[in-house]
Amino acid sequence: MKKILFPTDFSECATNAFVHALEFAKVVNAELILLHTFEIPVYDSQFFPENYAAIYSSIELAKFEMFKDEIPKLRTIAEERNLGDIVIKHRLMDGDLIYNLKNAVEEDKADFVIMGTSGITDWTKFFLGSNTSAVISEIKVPVLCIPADTKYKKIKTIGFTTRYREKDKVELRKVLDIAKKTNAKVKTLYVKTSSSDVYEGTIKEWEKEFANENVEFLVLPSDEVKETILDFILYKDIDIITTITHKRSFFEGLFDSSFTKKITKEVSIPILVMHES
Repeated sequence: MKKILFPTDFSECATNAFVHALEFAKVVNAELILLHTFEIPVYDSQFFPENYAAIYSSIELAKFEMFKDEIPKLRTIAEERNLGDIVIKHRLMDGDLIYNLKNAVEEDKADFVIMGTSGITDWTKFFLGSNTSAVISEIKVPVLCIPADTKYKKIKTIGFTTRYREKDKVELRKVLDIAKKTNAKVKTLYVKTSSSDVYEGTIKEWEKEFANENVEFLVLPSDEVKETILDFILYKDIDIITTITHKRSFFEGLFDSSFTKKITKEVSIPILVMHES
C-alpha cells in the first residue's frame, strides 16, 4: 500500500486539501499520514528558572489537545464522502515545518506529499516564500499542490508539460499509471519556441512509443511560453497540470512562484510536481 504524507495546520485551506488527499488516496490505494508541526517559543531560562520546564510542557500539552480535537473532524469528512475505510495515521512534531516534513517523508517512506498552497504563518511561506525551491528540490517524491479555493472534482484530463527529454518518459509513465486508475486522459504539452532544440523525429518517436496509451501529444509554437501553458490549461480542460523538476530548482525555472500563483488563482487547478529520475 502506498503512503501519502499530508501536512496540515487545520486551516480552511488545509481542510479543503484534505478532501483532495482522501480522493487521491482512494485512486492510488494509499494510506494517509497526517502531519502537524508546531514550534515552541524560545524563552530565556534565567527569567523563568523554576517554571522553565512547566512552560514547555504546557505548550506541548495544549498543542496535543488541539491536535486530538481536530482529528475527529477530519474523520467525519472521510465518513461523509464514504471514504471512512481509508487508513489515517498521525504525526505531531515539534520544530520547523520544512525540516520535519523532509524527515517525515524519509521515515514514513511516503510516496506522495499533498498539501494546500496557502494557509497561515509558516504554511504560506512554504509555497510562496524563499524556502519553496529548496523543499521542492529536496523532497524526492511527487508533491501535489492544492490551491485554497479549488474544490475537488473527478480527474478527467491530466496535463503534462515536457521538453521531450529521455528522462521525462519515466515521469510520464508514472502519470499515465495514475490516469489509468481514474480513467483520465493525459495531454502532453511542448511549447516550441524559435530557439527550440527538439527535433520532429523525437516527437514522432514518442508518439510511436506511447501509441497504445491514452495520451495526446500537443506541440504549440510560441515564444510566449507561460501564456501558452495557461491557454493550454484553459482550453484543453486540464484538471491537474504536471511539471517535472530539472537540475534547476522548480521555482527558479519555468514554474516560478509568480507563475504558480497565476495558475492557482486564474485557473485554480492542482499542480503535480514530479522529480526527474
